[in-house]
Amino acid sequence: MRQTLVQLTDELVAALDRRAAHDGISRSRLVRDLLGAALSSDQELDRALIAGYESQPQSDGADAWGDLAAWSEMNARRTLASLNEEDGGW
Repeated sequence: MRQTLVQLTDELVAALDRRAAHDGISRSRLVRDLLGAALSSDQELDRALIAGYESQPQSDGADAWGDLAAWSEMNARRTLASLNEEDGGW
């Protein structure tokens, strides 16, 4: 096993010591366990995100609600035409 030096605040060391004492393990063991859990959690989130995109890949923008790009373009044109009418034209 390798050793590494990590700088921690006094408050964090105190919290680690309390937790390690409560769990009946060393501070080093607690830090290893916490880091392992955090890194594993990140990997699980990545896998879930990838699985979601694989099961429902992104498409060309058309979906159950319709084509968002076409809808946006149509509404932009309507808004501009309405503003032009309100202003009496340029």
